[in-house]
Amino acid sequence: MKFLITGAAGFIGSHCAERLLELGHSVIGVDNFSDYYSTDLKEKNAEGITSKGGEIKRLDLRTDDLSKSLSLDFDYIIHFAAQPGISQSSTFTDYFSNNVLATKYLVDFALKCKDLKLFVNIGTSSIYGLEATSSEETAPKPASYYGVTKLAAEQLVMQKSREKMMKACSLRLYSVIGPRERPEKMYTKLIDLGLKDEAFPLFEGSASHLRSFTYVGDIIDGIVSVIGKEKELDGEIVNLGTEVEHTTQEGINTVEKVLGKTIQIKTIPKRAGDQLRTKAIIDKAQRLLNYNPQTTLLESVRHQVDWYKKEIVNN
Repeated sequence: MKFLITGAAGFIGSHCAERLLELGHSVIGVDNFSDYYSTDLKEKNAEGITSKGGEIKRLDLRTDDLSKSLSLDFDYIIHFAAQPGISQSSTFTDYFSNNVLATKYLVDFALKCKDLKLFVNIGTSSIYGLEATSSEETAPKPASYYGVTKLAAEQLVMQKSREKMMKACSLRLYSVIGPRERPEKMYTKLIDLGLKDEAFPLFEGSASHLRSFTYVGDIIDGIVSVIGKEKELDGEIVNLGTEVEHTTQEGINTVEKVLGKTIQIKTIPKRAGDQLRTKAIIDKAQRLLNYNPQTTLLESVRHQVDWYKKEIVNN
């Protein structure tokens, strides 16, 4: 099968591209190599894909005509590309252009791919709002520009499914962690500052926040399970994550255990739009994808620490 992966040089996109290549599929990755965080990390991710036989094209979904740079013979499109997370440095325009406009233009391209079996949108638990503890049938209540624009992007994709113009689904991911996690995200930052004996900035009150911290390998298991299930998945929104919850403090404790040292903490003001609790309800994923995440938080952190020491500290 031939796959188009957007955001392929990013954290989760690169893992997905590599897994598909290992499964024997053809992969074309697209990424604009945004400087939202170090492009050196994205370059390294891209090298991992090309070394396994994949191809990376430097394209911006917002401004480049995909039809002039890509063939129209894709079997699947998996859309990771987005302006991520909740960041004070990102404006509404950043979120709107990267999440809504980019998705609209990608959908326009997808409609030209006459043999496309399935468009897989990668959504987020942030769509649910401050408490992401519900099934896919629950009305979304996003509480951040990120959540609002990811919901809009999801609906642009699902609209075409409802109009019977293409088969499409959306997978809402929960608190993904593991090797290649972005530098500003919790676990990479904890590991980095812990190794440097520097204080970790903890948002006021967030130590008690609950999260479905899900290992990236388990997430990829769910994503690649869509292959061959386009009929069952068409029009569906599916949660992917672990049902096991941990507090932020438990996450900090786990990193300390793996590093074998205490991490200093400095409290900083609360962040608007930050989720209070995420708990993945995965009944539908279990039914449609036979999804069964197994990696524990401790195992996940060990993998991430090993990666950080090998790829970041020693390079």
